[in-house]
Amino acid sequence: MKRHLPFVLGCAALALGSGARAQQAPAVDLAAAQARADATLAKMSADDKVILTHGIMPLPFLPGAKIPSGAIFGAGYVAGIPRLGVPALTETDASLGVAWVGGLRKDGATALPSGLAQAASWNPDLLYRGGAMIGAEARAKGFNVLLAGGVNLMRDPRNGRTFEYLAEDPLLSGDLVGAAIAGIQSNHIISTIKHFALNGQETGRKYVDVKIAEGAARESDLLAFQIGIEKGQPGAVMCAYNRIGGAQACASDWALNKVLKGSWGYKGFVMSDWGAVPGVEAALGGLDQQSGAELDKALYFADVLKAKAGADKAYAARLDDMNRRVLTAIYATGIDKHPAQPGGAIDFAAHAQVAEDVARQGIVLLKNNGALPLAKTAASIAVIGGYADSGVLAGSGSSLVMGEGGPAATRSLGGDGPFAALMQQSYHRSSPLKAIQALAPKATITFRDGRYIADAVAKARQAQVAIVFATEWRTEGADQPDLSLPDGQDALIAAVAAANPNTIVVLETGGPVMMPWLDKVAGVVEAWYPGARGGEAIASVLFGDTNPGGRLPVTFPASLDHLPRPKLDGADWVEPNFGGDPAPGKDQLHADYDIEGSDVGYRWFARKGYKPLFPFGFGLSYTSFAARDLKVSGMSASFTLANTGQRAGDDVGQVYLVRRNGQPLQRLVGFKRMSLAAGASQSATVTFDPRLLADWKDGRWTMPAGDYGFALGRNAADLGQVVTVKLPARSWKD
Repeated sequence: MKRHLPFVLGCAALALGSGARAQQAPAVDLAAAQARADATLAKMSADDKVILTHGIMPLPFLPGAKIPSGAIFGAGYVAGIPRLGVPALTETDASLGVAWVGGLRKDGATALPSGLAQAASWNPDLLYRGGAMIGAEARAKGFNVLLAGGVNLMRDPRNGRTFEYLAEDPLLSGDLVGAAIAGIQSNHIISTIKHFALNGQETGRKYVDVKIAEGAARESDLLAFQIGIEKGQPGAVMCAYNRIGGAQACASDWALNKVLKGSWGYKGFVMSDWGAVPGVEAALGGLDQQSGAELDKALYFADVLKAKAGADKAYAARLDDMNRRVLTAIYATGIDKHPAQPGGAIDFAAHAQVAEDVARQGIVLLKNNGALPLAKTAASIAVIGGYADSGVLAGSGSSLVMGEGGPAATRSLGGDGPFAALMQQSYHRSSPLKAIQALAPKATITFRDGRYIADAVAKARQAQVAIVFATEWRTEGADQPDLSLPDGQDALIAAVAAANPNTIVVLETGGPVMMPWLDKVAGVVEAWYPGARGGEAIASVLFGDTNPGGRLPVTFPASLDHLPRPKLDGADWVEPNFGGDPAPGKDQLHADYDIEGSDVGYRWFARKGYKPLFPFGFGLSYTSFAARDLKVSGMSASFTLANTGQRAGDDVGQVYLVRRNGQPLQRLVGFKRMSLAAGASQSATVTFDPRLLADWKDGRWTMPAGDYGFALGRNAADLGQVVTVKLPARSWKD
């Protein structure tokens, strides 16, 4: 059986995926990296050994902040050891680009669309390009560690960080994050993968205790991480805030030692999330580096750890291993031989095009009664709401990225704490209104901000077409109370649609939302948070210059009652808090993931027979497609997609396991995005990862012998004829 390599930097080179991505990745000799790490470790004094094990958050607004020479305003700084040639680690958030940190550096960076927008492309090559782009900008700004690679599955659509992550499926999430990480590390910098693991909500995030059986975790959230590590080979893993089975994730012997480093053989290092370290004992639990130590109750991984190592052989051995892992990642990615220097050149125009390409491929057409694409000869268009005259919405928190000049518009949420600058609604400088005007220069185009429904309705009645931009802002540190559109936007859309039957809704959301007005509008476009060139990408889709080919990476539920937990755990008593500290006397918060187990998202809906508002994998086009000729042989399948319409477009072939020995189940086992000219067809072959056909039982993956049924789907709820094959029994360890 073909085995996937964990972070062993295997043999002569990193296994960074397939095709063009692998050819662009720097070759790494693991043996040489480990030998160098051991040689450096042998020269380290007791004081040296606690330099790489902790870092600070070099931001001047933190109380008592002292910024070392060589540090850059950003997420983190870990001092180097100059006499041994070990570079300092300069760290920045995040998966969507080089983070803004309130504009402290007086610079800008290119913002990729949100993680969900990237995942909606179903295109690993595109995520590699995006990763390579943000990695290049990080280098040019002097950073050598990018805190990217967010891959937590969407177990609850109300999660405030859903926009940062990718999908609800382990295969799609793992393949895509692996490609993004490989792109980042092609720049000779370290990428993380995060937040390990089972970090499914922001409510009480520092103390919510996740309950889940090991088999269910291995088959879902952990599998996404495992696939991402195998394909992307990240130099570091960032552990999460939450608890797992009573232990903090950053001190979880089971998650860090038994699974990550033991079962998977991971050789990189584990850094904590900022303020996630419970004590020095986390070192024995598998944590290698305390990040942003001033956000913890104490600095544990310096003098305290040194004293422990001097008195206890277990801590001494652990300390050597901690340093060995950090050094191996440094040497494997080459950040010592290819130092990042501030002031590097950045081709912002080329990078903006990458961001726009991602946005175009990730936009999903959810409804179209024939009103789209719009004619560029339209006489009059009313554009309403969503700050569309200024820009496009961005998600907030540590991942917020802003271009040169900062946001086009901001909406303060108030407050005066040290993180207030991160907790505001911000818009990228890419105006959909201006982009629409550019593509329909002869049209009479009016704009109303939507604050007054009567004003918006009056303009909608006067226009041939009304386009309502609806926004749903999300941020790290707080979950959504429900899935409605805030600020009365649902009522606005309903009123505009009643006034103009040709009403198009463009959604800029951080996750799934309800649509009580759906049957009243002519079209719905999900644009997510579309990044630095989002306005141009949206207009391109509206007018048909881009044929939408995005497919949903998450399920849009029809009702909160259809979720495994209709009531978000702790939402009735935990106050939104960026720091996430427990309320006095209320630190006992539990999330029972055993309810759905490994049946996350569409798997849960299939199991319960619930009909979603829009299913996983759904997306419309301005052309038509046929999916046919599914053939399964052993552990691979082939199929053909045909463009049966009148214009070129993209489609995604989706292969699902739907039955095993007569028992229904549903798992995505293969996918392929294809670009097809009108009338053209193309075949593809996908290989099944055996773990997607298996169960985790008694410390092993187990595939029972018998009949396995597969179907080629338009989406998770629209499946073709089942093809059944017999497969032999298999059992193996990671």
